[in-house]
Amino acid sequence: MVGIWGTESSLFLYILVFSTFFVFALPMFLVPLRWAAVLGWEIPAQGNLSIYYGRCLASVMSVLCYMGFVAAGNREVQPFYFNILLGCFGLMVIVHAYGGIRRIQPLSETIETGFWLILFFCGLFFYPI
Repeated sequence: MVGIWGTESSLFLYILVFSTFFVFALPMFLVPLRWAAVLGWEIPAQGNLSIYYGRCLASVMSVLCYMGFVAAGNREVQPFYFNILLGCFGLMVIVHAYGGIRRIQPLSETIETGFWLILFFCGLFFYPI
């Protein structure tokens, strides 16, 4: 199961980092509150902290996307990068499932739990062997 599509790991990374950067990281960096509203979050009257954390998260995502682009072109570093991805995806499953169980997030975020689980398994399937 692990690495069954490992020969296509570079293609997986290129698609993943391109889509993640343009669909998640860049919008979250440029317009974090609008991004949150689209997902159904209630926007606080004082939004400075939300803007700050949104941009911090988007900055980390942008760096991870850049490093994923580098890893896509270098099979020697891909296992290291895939381990980071699997850790991120696994923790995102836990965070989103917890928020859904506690009912402290919009429905879109709870549904997103499945998205992160799919990405986790894709990370396993495309793991470079």
